[in-house]
Formats: sequence, C-alpha cells, structure tokens
Amino acid sequence: MEEGTLESLGYCDSTVEDDYDVRQWDTREDCEVRQILDRVADKWSLLVIALLDCQTLRFTQLRREIDGVSQRMLSVTLRQLERDGLVSRTVHPVVPPRVDYALTPLGRTLHQTIKALVTWTEEHQQEIATARAAYDARREMMES
Repeated sequence: MEEGTLESLGYCDSTVEDDYDVRQWDTREDCEVRQILDRVADKWSLLVIALLDCQTLRFTQLRREIDGVSQRMLSVTLRQLERDGLVSRTVHPVVPPRVDYALTPLGRTLHQTIKALVTWTEEHQQEIATARAAYDARREMMES
C-alpha cells in the first residue's frame, strides 16, 4: 500500500446506538446508508418532504413553492423519492392529466427528523451567523 493512503473503512453497518461509528458512512458507491443519506439530505428532497407534510400537492404547486428548482430537477427528485418509498404519486384519469404527490407513512417518519433539524437551525441561526462573521473577519485580517 502506498504511504499516506488508508485501508478501506470496511462494510456499511447499521446505526445501532451501541455500535454507532461515523465511519460506517463509507464513501464507496455501493454503500446503502451513504446512498440513502445522499438522497434524503439533498436540498430539493428536504424541501419536497417538508412541503408535503399533511398535504397532497400537484407538480406545479410544488414547483411554485420551491424557489430555484428547475422542472427537470423537481421531476428527478420526485422520481427518486417515489422509488425510495417516501413519496406516493397518484395519476388521475382526467383531461388534462392530474398528478398528485403525497408523503407515504415512511416519508412522514422522515419528516419528523427534518422538522427537528429545522427547529435546531432556527434556534441556533444567530449563533451560526455570529460564528460566520467572526470567521470571515479573521480570514480577512489574515489575507490583508
């Protein structure tokens, strides 16, 4: 093995409290935990899941509510969330076609986690803003 390189972190395991090891989020492409985290932690996925809490929305409603998302990116995000079992898609046989999106029971459990993260962010946003300003000031002084 080349000097300065590390051996593989091993296999991805469950996140059982007693066995918790951050290294289980292996960067290998075949790691299921990493793939799921990448999907649900994506900014568009988080917004879709948050918006679908306790309501069903059409594609156009979601697109209107999510500032900056392209039609293609929203389509991809919804398809991935549906594949993962977090969002359901209902096609109504009317003209023009109507498609509704809603959280599945599994998606609702994830929403609780997202809600906790948003609450934490709201509670600590001033501390983070202060830390950012201090960091930027230190960095500016070092560069001048």
